[in-house]
Amino acid sequence: MARQRVGVLISGRGSNLRALIDACADPAYPAEIVSVVSDRAEAPGLALAAAAGIFGVVIPHRTRPAFAAEAEALLRRQRVDLVCLAGFMRVLDATFVEGWRDRMDNIHPSLLPAFPGLHPQRQALAAGVRFSGCTVHFVRPEVDAGPIIAQAVVPTRPGDDEASLSARILGVEHRLYPLAVRLIAEGRVRVVGSKVEIDGWQAPTMALLNPDEAPGEPLAANRG
Repeated sequence: MARQRVGVLISGRGSNLRALIDACADPAYPAEIVSVVSDRAEAPGLALAAAAGIFGVVIPHRTRPAFAAEAEALLRRQRVDLVCLAGFMRVLDATFVEGWRDRMDNIHPSLLPAFPGLHPQRQALAAGVRFSGCTVHFVRPEVDAGPIIAQAVVPTRPGDDEASLSARILGVEHRLYPLAVRLIAEGRVRVVGSKVEIDGWQAPTMALLNPDEAPGEPLAANRG
């Protein structure tokens, strides 16, 4: 079976991009990254793509429609099957999003629908929640909305600040995102109404993790 061709959109350091690159380095992984698009020329993630031999390009975000038109043309030329937003910090044009409906996903550092938008870790701490985490979801025109594919939970701790909670969640993001992309690329994910169903798994996939354990294979998600 042919590997799914993935395009990744980034704005910054690309730590989730690195996690996906590492996953795709395994020939048995069902996806490969064929292009990386950044709206910022100085984004460190572009260097990660170059080091991995992945085509990277900068598309400045002058306006939403202009960015969408250039990105659309590039992704089509690259024959991309799935678009992954990995720290992409722009709101996308609604027509572009709808054109990739259920073929574009995003990872967000909260348990959506709680704490969408900017600084979700700060929002979580201000609310006094006992658990936080991250969510992989299909993208919709509304910010941080769309059917939930997978979630992972980490505890908040006494004395946490935004930086410490962010770091703990980020370590789990690096495990959850490749898992979610694997499930999509294997053809096991489908959207039914406003929810995701995953063949062989309960949906949404949820894992309660010890954030101090070494990264491994992969998450203790609930199997159906």
